[in-house]
Parts: sequence; C-alpha cells; structure tokens
Amino acid sequence: MKTLIISPTYNEKKNIQSLVKKVLKPNKNYDLLIIDDNSPDGTSDMVQELQKDYDNLYLEKREKKAGLGTAYIFGFKWALKRNYEAIVQIDADLSHDPADIPRLISNLDNYQLVIGSRYIKGVSVVNWPIRRLIISYGANLYSSIITGMPIKDCTGGFKAWRREVLESINLNKIRSQGYSFQIEMNFRTWIKKFKIHEEPIIFVDRTIGESKMSKKIMHEAIWMVWRLRIWKIFGLS
Repeated sequence: MKTLIISPTYNEKKNIQSLVKKVLKPNKNYDLLIIDDNSPDGTSDMVQELQKDYDNLYLEKREKKAGLGTAYIFGFKWALKRNYEAIVQIDADLSHDPADIPRLISNLDNYQLVIGSRYIKGVSVVNWPIRRLIISYGANLYSSIITGMPIKDCTGGFKAWRREVLESINLNKIRSQGYSFQIEMNFRTWIKKFKIHEEPIIFVDRTIGESKMSKKIMHEAIWMVWRLRIWKIFGLS
C-alpha cells in the first residue's frame, strides 16, 4: 500500500531529525512529507539537510503560520494528487511513537480510518499534569456525547486514513483548526458510515520545544461539537 506520512511543523528544529530518522529508517517504503509554516528556528533548513540522506523525504514550505488544520488539508490534497493509498497524520514533537505507524496502517485492511487512541483502554498518557489530563478526557467525553460519535479519543491527532475517505470529503469546506479539526474530520468520516477503529497507543507529552495549545483552539473545539450536532440534526454539511 503506497503510504505517505504527514507531519506539520512550526519551530520543531530540535525534534525534526529524530522524527525523520524514527519514521523512515525502519520503514523505507514509506514517504514522509513535512509541511513547515516558515518556522523562524530553521526547521525547514534542517529538513533540507536531511533530504540529502533520505530520497523519500519531502518538504513543502508555506509563507506563514496558518494553522494545523490547513496544513493537513494541504497534505491530504498533496497525497491524493500523487495517488497515495494510505495517509498517516503524526505530530512532529514525538508525542506519537513512530514505531506505532505500521500497526495503524495494518488496520487499514479492515477499516477506513484508524485512530491512535489514548482513551480506548483507560488512559494512556505520560507526562501530563492531572489538570490537563482531566480537561482532555472530559473534552473527549463531551465531544462524543454532543455529536453522538462512538469514539473515545475524538481529539487525537495520530491517524491513518484510506484515500477513499479523504476523496469523499469536500476538503475545501474544512475551516477548523487544532482539536476541532480532528473532531470535524472524524465526524465527517463517521457520518458517511466509513468504518472507524481506535487502536490503543501510549501518548508521551513533548519533552523538547513548546506546546502549540492555546485558549483559542480550546474555545473553537467547544463550539465545533454543537455545530456538528446541528449538521447532524438538519442533514447539513
């Protein structure tokens, strides 16, 4: 299965070399696309250096920081144009273990979307303060109840898609960012009755660099679930 791994970056110079090595060294049949939002720390320069050693490493530079959601939409369109059959999302900060990628992809034989889930088997999160853990778990429960989606980890960003799912979604209509982007993409997949599977993973919070979490991202996610509920009730999209 022709596979592309997508990882958006902004100021991830300290992590990017490890990410590339851990994704591509054991998986020479995968391609990795880095989408960098003009990181001032020189992330894209580091990727360009790494491209000398990896001919399956690709870089797309955007002019400015435009958000996680638009980065993934850009990456999805990039993948579809190049006929990839499996498309994987992964964070650049190594909170998602690249060693889990083959496990997620193998599940695409039976499912169209596979979510690397922190909450499908209790709570599998390392290095988070209890307050953040409670907020995250509560937010996912809230999202599931309001939208009706039978998903434990609605906001998780470690996913594997079959191309037919992304082809069926009007990507130009996606405007959400951050957590709400993950929720909306899950919802659009579920409402189209594609088969979704949650594969247990262990999420380890970043140890290098700064989190991109903000109050704006959280507020957007809170309102997004109600928007999706209305879409479901009235058959909108």
